[in-house]
Amino acid sequence: MRFLTSLTIPRETLLLLNLIRPFSTLHSPPPDLPSHLFTLLSHPNWHHHPSLPHLLPFITPFHVSSLLHLKPSPQTALQFFNWVATKPGYKHTPFAYASLLNLLVPHGLLRAAEAARISMVKAAGSPDDARIVLAFLRGMNLNCDEKFRFKLSVKCYNLMLMLLSRFELVDEMKGLYVEMLGDMVLPNMFTFNTMVNGYCKLGNLSEAGVYVSEIVQAGFALDTFTYTSLILGHCRSRNVDGACCVFGLMWRKGCPRNEVSYTNLIHGLCEAGRIGEALKLFLLMGEDNCCPTVRTYTVLICALCESGRKLEAMNLFREMSGRGCEPNAHTYTVLIDSSCKERNFDEARKLLDQMLEKGLIPGVVTYNALIDGYCKVGKNSEALEILGVMESNNCSPNSQTYNELICGFCKVKDVHRAMSLLNIMFERNLYPTLVTYNSLIHGQCRAGHLDSAFRLLNLVKENGLVPDQWTYSILIDTLCKRGRVEEASELFNSSQVKDLKANEVIYTALIDGYCKAGKVDEAHSLFKRMVDEECPPNSITFNVLIDNFCAEKKVQEALLLVDEMIKMNLKPTVETYTNLIVEMLKEGDINHAKKTLNQMISSGCQPDVFAYTTFVHAYCRQGRLEEAENVMAKMKEEGIIPDSLAYTFLIDGYGCMPLIDCSFDVLKRMLDAGCEPSHHTYAFLLKHLVKEMQTIKDGCMVEDSFAPGFVPNDLDNVWKTLDFDIVSLLFKKMVEHGCKPNVNTYSKIITGLCRAGQVNVALKLLNDLQKGGMSPSEFIYNELLRCCCKLKLFEEACSLLHDMDENGHLAHLESYKLLICGLCDEGKKTMAESVFHNLLCCQYNYDEVAWKVLIDGLLKNGYNDECSMFLKSMEKKGCQLHPQTYAMLVEGLDGT
Repeated sequence: MRFLTSLTIPRETLLLLNLIRPFSTLHSPPPDLPSHLFTLLSHPNWHHHPSLPHLLPFITPFHVSSLLHLKPSPQTALQFFNWVATKPGYKHTPFAYASLLNLLVPHGLLRAAEAARISMVKAAGSPDDARIVLAFLRGMNLNCDEKFRFKLSVKCYNLMLMLLSRFELVDEMKGLYVEMLGDMVLPNMFTFNTMVNGYCKLGNLSEAGVYVSEIVQAGFALDTFTYTSLILGHCRSRNVDGACCVFGLMWRKGCPRNEVSYTNLIHGLCEAGRIGEALKLFLLMGEDNCCPTVRTYTVLICALCESGRKLEAMNLFREMSGRGCEPNAHTYTVLIDSSCKERNFDEARKLLDQMLEKGLIPGVVTYNALIDGYCKVGKNSEALEILGVMESNNCSPNSQTYNELICGFCKVKDVHRAMSLLNIMFERNLYPTLVTYNSLIHGQCRAGHLDSAFRLLNLVKENGLVPDQWTYSILIDTLCKRGRVEEASELFNSSQVKDLKANEVIYTALIDGYCKAGKVDEAHSLFKRMVDEECPPNSITFNVLIDNFCAEKKVQEALLLVDEMIKMNLKPTVETYTNLIVEMLKEGDINHAKKTLNQMISSGCQPDVFAYTTFVHAYCRQGRLEEAENVMAKMKEEGIIPDSLAYTFLIDGYGCMPLIDCSFDVLKRMLDAGCEPSHHTYAFLLKHLVKEMQTIKDGCMVEDSFAPGFVPNDLDNVWKTLDFDIVSLLFKKMVEHGCKPNVNTYSKIITGLCRAGQVNVALKLLNDLQKGGMSPSEFIYNELLRCCCKLKLFEEACSLLHDMDENGHLAHLESYKLLICGLCDEGKKTMAESVFHNLLCCQYNYDEVAWKVLIDGLLKNGYNDECSMFLKSMEKKGCQLHPQTYAMLVEGLDGT
């Protein structure tokens, strides 16, 4: 994958791969490996056969099972079965054990069969394995043919019951227990305790109580294991006080409590939020001759982390080793997850390194914690680096790993990379869930690809998944935001037909859509319907209506809604007050706005950066810059970091005075604070530079054509009339004020120029950037490529595409679509084909390529022959499309 090329594969791994490849090529397995092994085992000294070491890497449990069906000598088969189990990475499956037992039992090798049967039970690693083992051993136990019958002993019954209990298969467990009684095999204390524990794990105390009664009826006394299971059962049923009673009863009955008894109760207390009591109980363990186990420590560390007491958790972590209890992989995973949630990734990586140094093997949960943490803050390249580490350590990613990565890429609107991960999931036989598709639908909507979002909705249905409230809320919200409120309403009604009850998110999105479309009556009607259908509106619903009243300059009506909100026991939020403040400031009523701000604070609502920024904007519009600066200072006092918009308004305010040097001083403060300027920030600076130059040129003050504040049309004019000399002047001024232009500076200015169609100036800047020894980012290339395609500058576009390819950057599908269709328009079909072949090497999701380029591009522009040709290219390359996508292509090519 192109976007994974930045990952560093360890040198040792590369050497290993190079060693394996020629070996695998030279020594491929024979076509019928089981028959070959059968012949090989007929030799007396088969262990020393020269071909065996070459065959060993290819032997799988399937081959072993097939070999045993050929009925070799039972003794030889048993020797081979035990020998192959020593192969690194090999593990017998239940089917392999079943084949062995079918060979041993008829030959009367019951001692070896008993050992194999016990190993078979112990080797079961999943609920499915457990069911296979149960069905097979039950079948042997009840077999009508005496030759194949192999009765279950009490030990085997107990092991099977324990296996079923481990995977919480209580129905199967109960059925086996009944069969045990019917088989006239008397349960012992181990049997009863296993049954009690199985039900207690599920919190089913009433059923567990049945077997407690049977213990008493059988003349046994409840032991430590029984009581400990009952403590667990009470905790799982959220009755911690009941668990405490059982714990106390153990002492009164003279039944010794062990580490598990304490740990179960400590865990229950922590789950109930009673961490103080859990810590007190932890300190009492020594008095009962019990030493805390790694699980005891981990339970407490986890609870402390979750309650924000990380320092105490770390102290406990350090205490462990001092008391001879080494942390395990789970302990480290808890701390790594906590560090990631605190965005302390340096600590998380140190903990991971510690794990590896101590020889602990991180599992998929450990790596997922890091990947999820990075993805949540937009550090997707770091997340991919962890994926690389994970795979190099032979830890296979699971569906959750890819769901986290997909969500991370969608969050930053990099939906194409997210879609490419869907390909990988299918290749690895990891099936996407509704969570996967919902993330992708959300990503497509955020990127503005609504057609692709609806195509994904069709794939959800085709794959047998049922869209939920979240699926529909994403699509309805996006349709409303794009002004397609009637389509949103139709989708809403169709979801109701499917018996999917609308939630407050869906209602709120529609109400907002109607308000923005000016259909206020429909919005209020929907609000009433929402209440009638017992879907209580939340604060966001009220904020939508309040915002609408404010937009219509009906502040009094908005205030009445705030009162209604309070009557419904909904507390006004920061957004509620900010909507009111914004409208008051627009009307110039700063005093009323300040009173509302104070009211917000006194109600316990902490103003956010946007609330304060509205005051910065208002003061700057009135030229009251000292007061605007006071608001900026107030924000910092409150621990609120001013954002790009706040600094931009201040820059514009000083520029309008005109105090252009002060504007650049604010830019310096902005960069020093780690706040990245937007292309709007640079647009305001450029606007005021142009104004200053014009003033100097004319020798007098000219009428200010730019109103202070955020005026989009004026900013459009800046980009449309900008030339390279003005940008050079901007850079010179930046350097004078200690703000050296960097890649991000070029990126923002190139963005503004490209969106205004100023591609020649943008390309000059690209050249200037490269001359300065800086490497253009993927974002810069994509902005330039899209602009060239829109302006039909296809030769320049192809050149940019080549440069992107050389630098390992991924071009957007939209640009590929425009470029391929544009080349077809100009009759350059060979070039179009070359570009398409390049696209297929980019590891894009093939369905998405078909949707965007073949359907939305070529078919919509009437290039059916070219579409058919490119589809054949995809098929030759082995690109598999979903049947739904094929159906769409066939329909488009047929013109139906």
